[in-house]
Amino acid sequence: MKKRLAAALLLCFVLPLGVSATVLNRDATSFWNARRDASGQAPDPATVREAVVQVYGARTVGWRGAFAVHTWIAVKPESAKEWTRYEVMGWGVDRGVPAVRVNRFGPDNYWFGARPELLFERRGAGVEEMIRDIRAAVAAYPYPDSYRTWPGPNSNTFVAHVARSVPGLSVDLPPHAIGKDWLPDGGLIAAAPSGTGLQVSLLGALGLTLALEEGVEFNLLGLTIGLDLNPPALKLPGLGRIGAGNGAGG
Repeated sequence: MKKRLAAALLLCFVLPLGVSATVLNRDATSFWNARRDASGQAPDPATVREAVVQVYGARTVGWRGAFAVHTWIAVKPESAKEWTRYEVMGWGVDRGVPAVRVNRFGPDNYWFGARPELLFERRGAGVEEMIRDIRAAVAAYPYPDSYRTWPGPNSNTFVAHVARSVPGLSVDLPPHAIGKDWLPDGGLIAAAPSGTGLQVSLLGALGLTLALEEGVEFNLLGLTIGLDLNPPALKLPGLGRIGAGNGAGG
């Protein structure tokens, strides 16, 4: 019985990764020529006065895109003439470049050929306060000069930190946002990134999340399987969220 359970669990992790690697085999040689223009999902500040917060995720560069996504946060205060984008990037960190980058790209730009998915959006009332909290959370990020692809801290660790710190930023990060379960300072228990439940995590390599937004997630070596009920969906390594909608909203 134990062997069957172990085999079934292994299959749940390995098979989705195999399918993802086959279907999403991206050519790393086209890295510098890949699309990085706007995807048209962020409202134009010239015509939209209200405050807006958005969270995006896109497949990572090259072969890693079959397994993981890169996430970031974009904000536009009321009547602002431009967006501000916050994210963590690993390029150059080993040479002393800060990991936290501001306005490296536009709010909704393609991520080296991958079209971003809108994971969360909120507009209007209360968003100005949310933007102030986001800026404070960015400034308080505990790893501003560090980056590690696995198990973290990385770009998804950063977005999860900001989400935990900001009331109302109830983003359900994708299961293949590897690094989202890395808790600062080696913590064992914390709020789920959405703020609607709790998670237990051992250095981002083994953990469990129970939350209204995330549903039930089991993390093994940075890979996540789970079940979401809001809206219903399966969460699988590499493939991400398989079900109704993407949970974006606010």
